[in-house]
Amino acid sequence: MKNYLALGLLSLFLFSCGSEKKEPVEEVAKIASNVKHPEWSKDAVIYEVNIRQHTQEGTFNAFAKDIPRLKKMGIDILWLMPIHPIGEKNRKGTEGSYYAVKDYKAINPAFGTEEDFRNLVKTAHDNGMKVLIDWVANHTAWDHVWTETNPEFYTKNEAGEFMPPVEDWEDVIDLDYSNNELRAAMTDALKYWVAEFDIDGYRCDVAGMVPTDFWNGIRQQLDEIKPVFMLAEGEETELHVDAFDMTYSWELMHLMRKVAAGEEDLQAIKDMYARDFARYPEGYYKMNIITNHDENSWNGTAEEFFGEAQEAWFIFAATTYGMPLVYSGQEANNTKRLKFFEKDPIDWSGGYKFSSIYTALFNGKTRNPALWNGDFGGTLEWVKTTADDKILAFKRVKGDRMVLSIINFSDEKVEFEIDQEYLAMQRIFGGGAITVTKEQVIAPYRYKVYTK
Repeated sequence: MKNYLALGLLSLFLFSCGSEKKEPVEEVAKIASNVKHPEWSKDAVIYEVNIRQHTQEGTFNAFAKDIPRLKKMGIDILWLMPIHPIGEKNRKGTEGSYYAVKDYKAINPAFGTEEDFRNLVKTAHDNGMKVLIDWVANHTAWDHVWTETNPEFYTKNEAGEFMPPVEDWEDVIDLDYSNNELRAAMTDALKYWVAEFDIDGYRCDVAGMVPTDFWNGIRQQLDEIKPVFMLAEGEETELHVDAFDMTYSWELMHLMRKVAAGEEDLQAIKDMYARDFARYPEGYYKMNIITNHDENSWNGTAEEFFGEAQEAWFIFAATTYGMPLVYSGQEANNTKRLKFFEKDPIDWSGGYKFSSIYTALFNGKTRNPALWNGDFGGTLEWVKTTADDKILAFKRVKGDRMVLSIINFSDEKVEFEIDQEYLAMQRIFGGGAITVTKEQVIAPYRYKVYTK
């Protein structure tokens, strides 16, 4: 465990080098995956739920009332941030961090009871949705029961004391996966929620800081209970081999921000996809994000990063290769950096600014296999334009089905041509059959999405 921070820093360095467009692209061997994605994930859209901030009450029961609205919007998977009791020793702020887990087999009483959580899962399932819970396997709170019953489960410093996994994570202490009894206890806890509460999988926090062979074994054992979906907070290709269905598309998110800030050009995004398609296994899933809990609280809101272009960038994230994520409040254009350690409810009073757009996109995804995930969906093909410095145009094709996206990421109206005309297309946001001509005009930060 002591080497993971160094490895993480090395990964950041390598990413920084790799993101420079003029650097040669390193040739890597393409890996194969043994993961079988659940059938229900093929056209899924995922929603991250911040239980504490989603409602004024901050409870399971209050959030459950919002599930029918989210289903209507086209959400298929609910990822709940950690639901466990939060440690009190060395707690940050009043409420503490979700990720300082005190008991892996208990419910945070601030959110409700076990019965309340069961009802939330049932409500989701009754609405045709799946539920993932956030799992923090790398570390625990300082006052987790294991610190007394099994201190050997933890990494120690030279003085034999518990230690944080990262210097500024003072509210948690590192677990030692060289201990097989720890692995057995963690496995038991992970199986518990699937077997006893019928959840559908996990989002695994800092997955790359936990040995991959542990995750490989977990996936096999969970699938024996029911087919699960596993999301890793990480980008390592090896996570896709035997353990995870989906990893984060961090590199894409950072590139989108750099393009929005004028620090990169659109070609950098095309180059990134070329690298990804060369190194990730066939049918891999990537989660496309413009914001999430970490980004919103610590780095800035989607509004801060993208401004007027926020809608255009989400259109890209939702129609390119990958599964789009919506974070609590994103559909309402939440412009507040939500406090991480305090109660700080989302303000929904302004309505759901992006909800109608998201609904059209997500329901369009369900109807058109070209937009589905991984091998279920269409290949990504860039469409040549006469304004490639301002316009991203691309199509995804699956059999005789197609989606064509044309997006203006500049602050000016652009008149340009695309490679050819496209017959018998329909606008994803409604309307009859049209021919998409070669000659195009798109207003600043606007877009056109067509389906066939």
